[in-house]
Amino acid sequence: MIDIPDALIAQHVRYDGEAGRAYVTTLAERAARFLEHWRLRLDGPTMYGRCALVLPVLRADGTRAVLKLQDVDEETVGEPVALRAWRGDGAVLLLDSDDETGTLLLERLDANRLLDDLPDSREATVVIARLLAHLTATPAPPGMRGLGDIAEEMLDETPAALEHLPDPAVRRLVADCAAAVREVAAEPGDRLLHWDLHFENVLGSDRAPWLAIDPKPLAGDPGFDLFPALWNRFDADEVRWRFDAMTEVLGLDRDRARAWTLGRVLQNSLWQIEEGGAPLDEHMEIARRMRSHPG
Repeated sequence: MIDIPDALIAQHVRYDGEAGRAYVTTLAERAARFLEHWRLRLDGPTMYGRCALVLPVLRADGTRAVLKLQDVDEETVGEPVALRAWRGDGAVLLLDSDDETGTLLLERLDANRLLDDLPDSREATVVIARLLAHLTATPAPPGMRGLGDIAEEMLDETPAALEHLPDPAVRRLVADCAAAVREVAAEPGDRLLHWDLHFENVLGSDRAPWLAIDPKPLAGDPGFDLFPALWNRFDADEVRWRFDAMTEVLGLDRDRARAWTLGRVLQNSLWQIEEGGAPLDEHMEIARRMRSHPG
């Protein structure tokens, strides 16, 4: 029997309503299909992420792996493409995939060794930076969604979004983020980005101390990849240190990295406004500290 956790069902219903509930009901059948297709045996309790069902399995030769089942959308469609490009250098290794359904067979990492569990957030930040140095060294494969298009869409949406911000200080800060993006939008970059590399998306492994999981990849400037490690385990007094450490490890131009980090603040702010809310205080604090941080 394939156990579908209630929490995963609740997440899909919260995001997609009855369509989400209907989707989750298909996961057990899909899991059974790929267990047979790839000659896999279940090897432990069901796990899940924000949107994916993850089953520990054994391959026919006894190799430990995980079967990951998720919906295909603009973010997840590029995951197998990116993992093939990285070939396990800094990221979990892709063993097989079915692109039509988004089903992935991945090497099994140590789910009990999360980077997020490191007591020292500075040490964790440097791990993120070193992983990003490996990942962003790879050129983005053809057809990958691009930061240039994302930046253009954000700039187009900003004027209307600003009208929904009654606080003049917040409105001015979001406008400043847009201005920073406008300065670098003509050169969006061509590196393969993870987009979501925060501390909870890094696990320990036998073949490498730490490896990245769950990319939402795009082609762009590595500076756009720094924001998750600034926000995760948020500490306002650590923002500048983390930014400096990551830009140094990756060898980034600090002004461009700062502009693209403000771009991530803009992206998240636009999402919050679209949902009827306001930009998060933590995001605004990151923007304040980035805006005042010398190059």
